Amino acid sequence: MTTATSITVRVPLAIRYRPGRKTVVTPMTDGVAPVTTRADPALVKALARAFRYQRMLDVGRYASISEMAAAERIERGYLGSLLRLTLLAPDIVEAILDGRTSATCALPALLAPIPDAWACQRHRLNLAS
Repeated sequence: MTTATSITVRVPLAIRYRPGRKTVVTPMTDGVAPVTTRADPALVKALARAFRYQRMLDVGRYASISEMAAAERIERGYLGSLLRLTLLAPDIVEAILDGRTSATCALPALLAPIPDAWACQRHRLNLAS
């Protein structure tokens, strides 16, 4: 029998405290700084939740929005607003995730009723196609 051996891995990093979140800062490797994004974290999180909730409805985990809202302990109206985010044009979703949106494309504006037509969405959010 062999005895268990342990390996210690040391990763140089610094943790910076910012209001509301912690950020891990890794050292530059080979003179190249890590890629940062300017995406709005609240908007990215809302999109991720919206697509997660839509997937749960699609696979049949919940039969209705009301049932899901009760199970997830969130307000039914807010859940409906979040689910509307899944109807955004794919290029708008990509722009949000890449951080290429303007201030008019903030979470409150996206939670308000928006047109179904993708061209109208782009026009309303001041995004070029």
